[in-house]
Amino acid sequence: MEEKNNNIEGVDQDAPDPTLEDDVNGGGDEFFEKHDIIVDPKQSMIRLDKFLIDRLSQRSRNRLQNAIRNGAVLVDEKEVKPNYRIKPGNKISIVLPRSTEENLEILAQDIPLNIVFEDDEILIINKPLGLAVHPGVGIPNGTLVNAVAYHLRDTLERSPVGTNDYTRAGIVHRIDKDTTGLMVVAKTDFTLTNLARQFFYHTIERRYWALVWGDPEEDSGTIVSNIGRNPHDRRLFMVFDDGEDGKHAVTHWRVLERFYYVTLVECRLETGRTHQIRVHMKSIGHTLFGDQRYGGNQILKGTVYAKYRQFVERNLAILPRQALHAKVLGFTHPRTGEHVRFESELPDDMQTVIDRWRDYVNTRK
Repeated sequence: MEEKNNNIEGVDQDAPDPTLEDDVNGGGDEFFEKHDIIVDPKQSMIRLDKFLIDRLSQRSRNRLQNAIRNGAVLVDEKEVKPNYRIKPGNKISIVLPRSTEENLEILAQDIPLNIVFEDDEILIINKPLGLAVHPGVGIPNGTLVNAVAYHLRDTLERSPVGTNDYTRAGIVHRIDKDTTGLMVVAKTDFTLTNLARQFFYHTIERRYWALVWGDPEEDSGTIVSNIGRNPHDRRLFMVFDDGEDGKHAVTHWRVLERFYYVTLVECRLETGRTHQIRVHMKSIGHTLFGDQRYGGNQILKGTVYAKYRQFVERNLAILPRQALHAKVLGFTHPRTGEHVRFESELPDDMQTVIDRWRDYVNTRK
């Protein structure tokens, strides 16, 4: 048998990097790994699940069988059952939640969670400002992972939470520490594997609301460009126009409300690169309001009058972070097969600043 490409393929290979600051962690594609295997001409015909267990010995039997049941394993681009018998020349593609060799102890901590919905399989959380998703340098605990471990402490045996691999703690995507909004957490390995497939193939609906600097000429648009780390500052990401560096990223945006100096937009993610919305909107001249990392905490549009400057500075004091909220999350429920969709209200800081901009513009008419 020949593994045509044993590297992670078709996904962001930048796994969570503990050398970076904790808020450099938005995205999601880095949570999955894809293997393409070409069955050797001399391979005997054995069950698919047994073949994969032997071939990917570092993965658990349960996870590989769940991947097959979830349609995350394709043989010659078709879904098959676990008892399918492989044949020489078969091309096997498998998508799994990414594993890591890091040995990070997950400490269950009683951290309040804003739970929007919960059943036996999934947990929908409205993440607040300032809560990092996973441990990292400078943040050994006090994260969403620690909070979820505590919340599911009575069901650890059937939950992926509790292993030393934090990417198995039910987390299949992330949002930045200072971004608010909806996240889904898997409570079982079956669901974790199912959601990994949905995120990998971009069938998850993710809509963010963002307040950006400037007044876009168009009412909507699509940004398609590669995103990767800035070679001069690893804390930052940037667009690569040559198409060779970085990873393919697609963001669809549309205007919700215009305030002349700033604009409220909705961004729909087709991919999930780190800082994707922040980098993509900056690349078209509309940096997120308040985004300290990418220069949005400066006055980028408007007049030089002191009254206006004071107004903007007050808004930045109310919202001293990127004005970005994960508002809508929709996907196919792993067990029922039904489409589920969740929506959250804007946090107070972001809503207050939007209201202030609306009032400011209306008083000038």
